[in-house]
Amino acid sequence: MHIEPGVVHGAKMALSVATAAGSATIAAKLIWDSLKDKGPISLIARSAIATICVFIFFEVLPHFAVGISEVHFILGTTLLLVLGTAPAAIGLAAGLALQGMLFAPSDVPMFTVNVTTLLMPLFAIHFVAKKIVPSDMAYVDLSYGQALKLSAAYQGGVIAWVAFWAIYGQGFGADNLASVASFGLAYASVLLIEPIVDLAVLAAAKKLNNMNGSGLVSTRLYNAA
Repeated sequence: MHIEPGVVHGAKMALSVATAAGSATIAAKLIWDSLKDKGPISLIARSAIATICVFIFFEVLPHFAVGISEVHFILGTTLLLVLGTAPAAIGLAAGLALQGMLFAPSDVPMFTVNVTTLLMPLFAIHFVAKKIVPSDMAYVDLSYGQALKLSAAYQGGVIAWVAFWAIYGQGFGADNLASVASFGLAYASVLLIEPIVDLAVLAAAKKLNNMNGSGLVSTRLYNAA
């Protein structure tokens, strides 16, 4: 989901700098919590895994332009459940930066817009998960309904931020609104896939229960809160 260059421009970009700074502040708190939980080696390893995954999501998995942006299978919920919120946030930001620098330099000026759009919904599901998943349940035991709710929260957040940036940058013209609507409808299709991917990955993790306690996965993957 890369919002195209020029959708937000000029002085309006100042807001995206502020929202990206806000995202960085939240990420810093989560990174500190992760460091206290599992230490720097684990955080670095999980962040590296997340970055590689995000780069693959952006460049290898199918993606296509629709309306105001592009549809990608970002699988942010999967990253959060398996690796933790802080590594997922680092991976999304780093993967986005690498993709822009290596393959789409024209997207780099939009980095603050796009990173906000990816990270703010991630932080939202970090907190929403506390209400959806009971504290005595490990993530490997999630049901389809729980995975669907988390995925809907993330993908819905992405769609909402894309719509916000498009309207903020280009106004309420009929063509712009139609472009936003077509993107939203297309991106909602990710909801058909992500919960299934989540459950498949969690099922594999459950079988590989020797990973419990490993620095390569989140503590919550195998353990209650």
